[in-house]
Amino acid sequence: MAQYQEISVERRGDVEILTLQRPEARNALTHRTYAELRDAVARCDARCLVVTGADPAFCSGDDVKQIMAGPSGPPADALAREPRLTPTAEALLATDVPVVAAVNGAAVGWGMELALLADLRVASERARFGELFVLRGLVCDVAGLARLAALVGREKAAELLFTGEVIGAQEAELFRTEDHREGVRAFLEKRPARYRGR
Repeated sequence: MAQYQEISVERRGDVEILTLQRPEARNALTHRTYAELRDAVARCDARCLVVTGADPAFCSGDDVKQIMAGPSGPPADALAREPRLTPTAEALLATDVPVVAAVNGAAVGWGMELALLADLRVASERARFGELFVLRGLVCDVAGLARLAALVGREKAAELLFTGEVIGAQEAELFRTEDHREGVRAFLEKRPARYRGR
């Protein structure tokens, strides 16, 4: 198994557990973290990959000092004129291994994207979710835009994206929302769903 500096990978039977290992920075992502994430996802040959963060957070998004203001400057993806996937999003979407995000604390900015790009999300009561990009004059990853709307409905997705509001695990829970129930009813009744963002 490869050795990493900012993540750890542990094999437990058929499951690999990938843990972001920058707790002092609430697992904020650096250029190195992104590269290590891509490498670990590409190498994973387990039946399931669980992604989590070392306490106290899941992932607080980009390490802004290093990513945007460091000597390397922002990644080329951040400067692209056309909306497209970042390499880390591509790696997560391209893997054949089911990915589970075990959200044990704050998942904000690209941390929320990381949770959205997983196939399943399991959240502790301490989990917090926030699309903070608008507060920095940015937009989230293209895949995050599509997945967020699919999970919570267009109106709630717009609210989260336009306000940067951080919500708790109970509010984020998708299978008890009115929109989820409406989506299921609409599917069974073979009609378009009428979502209300609730």
